Amino acid sequence: MYATFWALVPPIVAIILALLTKEVYSSLFIGILVGGLFYANFSFEGTLTHIFNEGMIPQLADSYNAGILVFLVFLGIMVALMNKAGGSAAFGRWASEHAKSRVSAQLATILLGVLIFVDDYFNCLTVGSVMRPVTDRHKISRAKLAYLIDATAAPVCIIAPISSWAAAVSGFAPEGTNGLVLFIRAIPYNYYALLTLFMMILLTLFKLDYGPMAKHEANAANGDLFTVRTKNYSDDDAVEGNGKVIDLVLPILVLIISCVIGMVYTGGFFAGESFVNAFAASDASVGLVLGSFIALFLTIVFYMVRKVLPFRACMDCITDGFKAMVPAITILVLAWTLKSMTDSLGAADYVAGLVEGSADSFLSFLPAIVFVIALFLAFSTGTSWGTFGILIPITLKVFPLESGNPLAIICVSACMAGAVCGDHCSPISDTTIMSSAGAQCDHISHVSTQLPYALTAAAVSFITYIFAGFVHNTVISLIFGFVLMFATVLVLRRIYPSKKEA
Repeated sequence: MYATFWALVPPIVAIILALLTKEVYSSLFIGILVGGLFYANFSFEGTLTHIFNEGMIPQLADSYNAGILVFLVFLGIMVALMNKAGGSAAFGRWASEHAKSRVSAQLATILLGVLIFVDDYFNCLTVGSVMRPVTDRHKISRAKLAYLIDATAAPVCIIAPISSWAAAVSGFAPEGTNGLVLFIRAIPYNYYALLTLFMMILLTLFKLDYGPMAKHEANAANGDLFTVRTKNYSDDDAVEGNGKVIDLVLPILVLIISCVIGMVYTGGFFAGESFVNAFAASDASVGLVLGSFIALFLTIVFYMVRKVLPFRACMDCITDGFKAMVPAITILVLAWTLKSMTDSLGAADYVAGLVEGSADSFLSFLPAIVFVIALFLAFSTGTSWGTFGILIPITLKVFPLESGNPLAIICVSACMAGAVCGDHCSPISDTTIMSSAGAQCDHISHVSTQLPYALTAAAVSFITYIFAGFVHNTVISLIFGFVLMFATVLVLRRIYPSKKEA
């Protein structure tokens, strides 16, 4: 079964079960179990050993993964502090006076998501904690908030030169290639990211919803923000302090600044490296932990000095914040374990063979083919970065940059776009999981409502990559993509009548 289609069966099983049963924990574990059985040739002892001793425990012991989990806990504690202090509620009251409509509330969420381009995890949880009170007041469903968060996380990071994603792509570039320059050159061809942002703005301005999202938005207009409510999330935040807007805004600003400083610190900025080089060489996991810890410490001191929360109440938020992040942490650990199952079955080698086998006969169609393969791989494994590591070196082996062939950059960008698209669609993607956590939305509700939107952007992107494969012109191809997306939204608007302003 090694390096065959069977290597992708475990994540496919997990995804199908999750969508059918609406139960993500057991679905992920069954996918892990299938992977373990395949690897151990259906040996009971070998299966258990592979799942736990070679899968789950190493994933938890991995320093990068452990850092992400600690970062989640620190952010959860900060959110609990801001809620208990009343900062979130105060910001919600202030924002409702300035964002006077559903459209303006959604546009504000999109804008904030675009501005926080440093890291997708950081983006998801920060935008969620800041905008949740605002969207709740305007009766925007948690599923819609989760979509707005998710669509401005990875799609923004993958076109931002100063981000943890730029650093990741740079690291996957072949030796002797300036990874950051390669990343920047690929931005105009990253159709999925650019068209997703464009589509999101059009849907908001036209007040258009379709698919399962339409049901969630209709229920939200009648007061039910969740449609599917889990025991972990409620719409009643405990507010004990007499907080003001500053009690949310200042901690968030400190968090952003300290996380940026933490990331460039790990890249050697204070040892003499330039800011850009330090960001490219940064360790996002360690940097985010350092930044979030400093922000957490300063937030507690700030609240105590202002006498918004006493010390004991601040300490109570430590356990409250940890509890709030348990669902996201559990799903992440299971998703990471599932990825290790696909890795051990040789999924990377199988996909590499598919790409290399199609390179000779479909040159002009190769950008679209790479986009679809990257999408499928990222969807199945739940990781964009792993997809970059597999496909970018293969693409540049087929089309070396030195050859001057314009398809080299287009195919690299298609790989990045397809990886983000698959990541965006997948229920086992860490970014998708973080978006659900940030919006405090049922995870399967987020996946099922977002999927039709993501597939719409994927279809338009696929056609645009076919066009670009023949035209080889940056500006013309980009204009073609935007016009096609605008036309697609107009057609959808004719099919699904726009809802009236609430």
